[in-house]
Amino acid sequence: MRWKNLREQTVYENRWFRVNLADVELPDGRHLDHFVIRLRPVAAATAVNDANEVLLLWRHRFITGTWGWELAAGVVEDGEDVAAAAAREMEEETGWRPGRLRHLLSVEPSNGLTDARHHIYWSDEAAYIGHPEDAFESDKRAWVPLKQVPDMVARGEVPAANMAAALLLLHHIRLG
Repeated sequence: MRWKNLREQTVYENRWFRVNLADVELPDGRHLDHFVIRLRPVAAATAVNDANEVLLLWRHRFITGTWGWELAAGVVEDGEDVAAAAAREMEEETGWRPGRLRHLLSVEPSNGLTDARHHIYWSDEAAYIGHPEDAFESDKRAWVPLKQVPDMVARGEVPAANMAAALLLLHHIRLG
């Protein structure tokens, strides 16, 4: 059953997102007003070293009041290549510059409300370039053994679904 978005009207916008009100036609012909949040794409990146440790950030998310492990991530600037944005975010937030990035997955973390698309990359090498420019984004940065990832996810230490999916896939790729 397909819902049809007949038209949208912007009710609020800023440089980060737009909130639109959509006139949606349901399969039975009824109409529904539905709010939609339109966001720019997000790029994320991490690295896995020779010891099968993954580079992560420990940070607090004030919106949900939770702490958790995450990959470096941020919005893709207008005209910016997505992989280049992922590399930039990793460098700014961790102080590590990734080697050649490989696309891991793209996910839509909340597609019932927003069109957000998160593109996640990884590298099997990284070079430390110094203290992170955006150190305020996390309490610490650490190389965490990839073998611990499934238990970390199960304990709720990786609360963001996009980050949990990426880390579990990396665990599968590297450790089978």
